[in-house]
Amino acid sequence: MMSVAMRYMHDQDKASAIVNDGFLKIFTKISTFENKGSFEGWMRRIVFRCVSDAVRKDGNYMKFMVFEEEERQVSYPVALTKLYEEDLIKLIDQIPQSSGEVFKLYAIYGYTHKEIAERKNISVGTSKWHLSDARKKLQGLLLRNYNAG
Repeated sequence: MMSVAMRYMHDQDKASAIVNDGFLKIFTKISTFENKGSFEGWMRRIVFRCVSDAVRKDGNYMKFMVFEEEERQVSYPVALTKLYEEDLIKLIDQIPQSSGEVFKLYAIYGYTHKEIAERKNISVGTSKWHLSDARKKLQGLLLRNYNAG
């Protein structure tokens, strides 16, 4: 769970505090786990939500989302910094399902490409392609929604 928090916080003390908060929530809500899906995935979602809340409180939500491409940096208008998790999920639902699933697993739940490949029975390269495809499509949707609003 620490790797999920460190992926977004880049500060070990803050990440530790978030993981502790996440485990407190896990222990207090363990009775709500319905044995649907993996227990680890359920735990990751709780820790991710704790990370999301912490980032939102800091006001750096756009830095939290992983949209940059390796070759170039994309700057986003200030208005987009108010994008919340629910808005992101709505956008992800507008892109092809396979790419959206890989994006969620990688950028939201913190899985590696190797873990995603094993989970979805695809190659690591295919996982990377879906992530790249999702980023490009999400960037387009973000810019189109910004320009329309």
